[in-house]
Amino acid sequence: MIDEGKMLPLVEDFYTIQGEGFHVGKPAYFIRLGGCDVGCRWCDAKMTWNARNFPPVSAEEIVARAASFPAQAVVVTGGEPLSYNLNTLCSLLKAKGLQTFLETSGSQPLSGAWDWICLSPKPQHPPLPEIFAHASELKVIVEGEQDLRWAEENAAKVAESCLLFLQPEWSRHRQAVATIVEYAKQRPRWNISIQAHKFMNVP
Repeated sequence: MIDEGKMLPLVEDFYTIQGEGFHVGKPAYFIRLGGCDVGCRWCDAKMTWNARNFPPVSAEEIVARAASFPAQAVVVTGGEPLSYNLNTLCSLLKAKGLQTFLETSGSQPLSGAWDWICLSPKPQHPPLPEIFAHASELKVIVEGEQDLRWAEENAAKVAESCLLFLQPEWSRHRQAVATIVEYAKQRPRWNISIQAHKFMNVP
């Protein structure tokens, strides 16, 4: 059933405010799935990595909860949500008239029907080539100069319409902000994303 996407390892689901990227400040219902093949050292959701810690929940139950809240936007995140077939989940969300937003590293094949895809590529497990054409926004986490080179490598692969964001890694926020502000000023096609939800103290 997990292989078919009818059951999914749900870590948590909650109603909050989008804190990152283009849609920062937008009320949204978050669905966080367990399991990750990327394993970022600085990940702030390491509890999601082992999917076996999270008993499968039916996609129908997850969607019923999402539809009970006022927001029309549903963000599916992880972990790495594309570890699972998301066609069923998206179909059920669409049937409720909900917009679907995906946050992914792009390390696994794309499934589901999405109104918006935030691609956040990681060098230790790069995105599959086919994901780039579907990205609505590219969000690269920045610790230091090497991440800016990685950002440009990925920016060269996305569609011209894709929005570009640099986001400071939270534990190095002060140092990284200074770097990316100067970088974006010299290359204004890049925007800066900050983790606004952490400043607002919301999930």
